[in-house]
Amino acid sequence: MSSSTRLSRTAAVSALLLASVAVAACGGQDGGTSKTESGGKGKGQGKPAPARVDDPLVATYDGGLYVLDGKTLKVAGDVPLKGYNRVNPAGDDRHVMVSTSQGFRVLDAGRPGLTDIAFKGAEPGHVVLHAGKTVLFTDGTGETRIFDPDDLGRTGGKPETETYKAPSPHHGVSVELENGELVTTLGTAKKRKGIAVLDGKRKEITRNEKCPEVHGEAAAEDEAVVIGCEDGVLIYKDKKITKVDSPTEYGRIGNQKGSEKSPVVLGDYKQDPEAELERPEKVSLINTRTGKMKLLDLGTSYSFRSLARGPQGEAMVLGTDGKIHVIDPEKGEVTRKISAVDSWREPLDWQQARPEIFVRGTTAYVTEPEKKKIHAIDLKSGKKTATGTVEKKPNEIAATVRG
Repeated sequence: MSSSTRLSRTAAVSALLLASVAVAACGGQDGGTSKTESGGKGKGQGKPAPARVDDPLVATYDGGLYVLDGKTLKVAGDVPLKGYNRVNPAGDDRHVMVSTSQGFRVLDAGRPGLTDIAFKGAEPGHVVLHAGKTVLFTDGTGETRIFDPDDLGRTGGKPETETYKAPSPHHGVSVELENGELVTTLGTAKKRKGIAVLDGKRKEITRNEKCPEVHGEAAAEDEAVVIGCEDGVLIYKDKKITKVDSPTEYGRIGNQKGSEKSPVVLGDYKQDPEAELERPEKVSLINTRTGKMKLLDLGTSYSFRSLARGPQGEAMVLGTDGKIHVIDPEKGEVTRKISAVDSWREPLDWQQARPEIFVRGTTAYVTEPEKKKIHAIDLKSGKKTATGTVEKKPNEIAATVRG
């Protein structure tokens, strides 16, 4: 899964994000170095191993992490961890990346417990899964770290890791393509402006600096990569970068979801640069074949944790009306609505819990924080197959999925 989704509208909000754990998953010419990291230790020896959890799902709460059985949604593990923590799939069938105040840590969700594997650095951000690689971006250092997620379980320690360092730390994201090219954002802590594409030796191929407040990424069919801007998106495909302008003067797309089964990327869409918190009702659909963008009015608002893609490439948005709006991305039409939770309202503080959707296979997991519940919904039938109850409000969720 390209991971991942997150909020940063104005300089004030960016400052807030950088002062806490960064929102979610950088580069430039003549500024990068490449090195190999190895070593580290696995989990301590001599302790009885917890029972294996099948298809685990991880939910954060204030003070820790719940590990749930993916089918029954029963709590199989409760891992204490102070601070505001975020979770993303690590790229294999067992581990989850946890963004903490000191860097990325690796959670063994298969046998619940934090491992000793850590990627240290202030403000850990986006985690991107693509082409069998896991790519971490650390905002506070500007480091992109790339590794094979299968090595997390194979080596018992920190996997061999390639590191690329941006000329300047910033809230950014990187994705490595099948051919080894690296698409990475450009910017500083004060201003983000575009992307650069580097070859396998990390020499620059091309760049585009016409993407103010660059944020987020998604990969579509044929490895077309979409990067969000406050006035449209950049598309990288076939060694060319194309700018697609928003249909409104200010049209910010900061969170995107893609699918290898569709040429169309689903994005959020915000039009009011002065809003304390805009609650948008339109989503963007960016066609990477035609280079055109279409807006779709859902008739309900949603949050930055509301976007998902289904097993056939269908686009999905969890609305504040409590329904999952299933969209045919090429037609740009809502084809179905699935009842998921009660109606809700997005809180002003982006760190506060609100319903979130995460899709794995044909199952959509949806949180209902006010009821302290997590639901599993079969996307074929639209019926709930399980509901789990936890002691504290669930905030973010992530399941184990392969990249």
